[in-house]
Amino acid sequence: MTSVAEAPTVQRRLLAQTGHGPLPTLDASQVVGLARDAGLTGRGGSGFPLWRKLNAVLVSGRPPTIIANGAEGEPASGKDKALLTYQPHLVLDGLQLIARAARASTAYLYVAQPAAFRAVLGSRRDPIPVTLVTAPDAFVAGEESAVAAAVAGRGAVPADKRFRLPDTGTLVQNVETLAHLALIARYGAGWFRTAGTYDEPGTFLATIGGAVAAPGVVEAGYGVPLGDLITAAGGPTAPLAAVLVGGYHGAWVPADPALPISREALSPYGATPGAGVVTALPLGACGLAETARIAGYLADQSAGQCGPCVNGLPRLATTLADLAAFRARPTLPAEVTRLTHLVTGRGACRHPDGTARLIASAMRAFSADVTAHLNGHCLATHTP
Repeated sequence: MTSVAEAPTVQRRLLAQTGHGPLPTLDASQVVGLARDAGLTGRGGSGFPLWRKLNAVLVSGRPPTIIANGAEGEPASGKDKALLTYQPHLVLDGLQLIARAARASTAYLYVAQPAAFRAVLGSRRDPIPVTLVTAPDAFVAGEESAVAAAVAGRGAVPADKRFRLPDTGTLVQNVETLAHLALIARYGAGWFRTAGTYDEPGTFLATIGGAVAAPGVVEAGYGVPLGDLITAAGGPTAPLAAVLVGGYHGAWVPADPALPISREALSPYGATPGAGVVTALPLGACGLAETARIAGYLADQSAGQCGPCVNGLPRLATTLADLAAFRARPTLPAEVTRLTHLVTGRGACRHPDGTARLIASAMRAFSADVTAHLNGHCLATHTP
């Protein structure tokens, strides 16, 4: 994925090839204060305030473990790869700021291809050494507790979600968040807030894919209209039926060009901006079939640690595949609903929740298609 043409509200902060000057020396209170005043939240999908995570690590009393997460196991996302390709030093600057604030003895960069960053690290003279850790090519390997496990030398699978990693002295932060922090340290919290909305300040990297002329990565402020992101990716290649926002653990929303990409505007659809994935579905494609394909992938990508993943997700994927392939029965929609409720909130990690959220959104967004498939035909123009 590469950067694509700019629409009027699309900005260039993170991916711009310009020098930003030396990194300021800041103590822990200054880093926490800047992150808090800027309103910087995690760009890996959770949207949790960075300053709260860092503060929890600082008061934990545990030896700190600071990790830059560039795993990007989401198949539809390319924004972390683009950032690490074009601006690796911004990521490493942010990592140094956090590591120094926490008084860590070392920091970690968790990426799929660590060899590509050895030369970059070798060109720097950082006070905190950075250890490269290989991220497996697996969807759940980017979940923060899986990242922490991999850095500790264990398997990259999620741990029990009942405890908070920062309380153990471990901070896992997406590489985009760290790059934003490096810019905030140079230009200030007020500068960061000149983009986005009051409640969701700043910019985010969005991976635009699907039925667009120029798929790629763009940067925009939160609240950007959906239509501007599509325009920045060359515009739609066909009339759109819906848009998947937030990636494979996201939700389907209407293809409304005026729809703001913000938590507030997306909440009626059960969606959030997530990790910035926006995938356009053309009218000629079947939304149920596409969701069934994704559900099948997610069922195969589970960590296999609990019943909802081992049994529930394959059942969900198979049931949705039956509906998509016209192997329907009148009770099938109710069965999908029952299964989504059955797996939600009961998994060892949040993988079942995200998968159920995607499937539930498809049943809402494509309700007319559900009825059509139950009657043996599809509303998508390329299918009978």
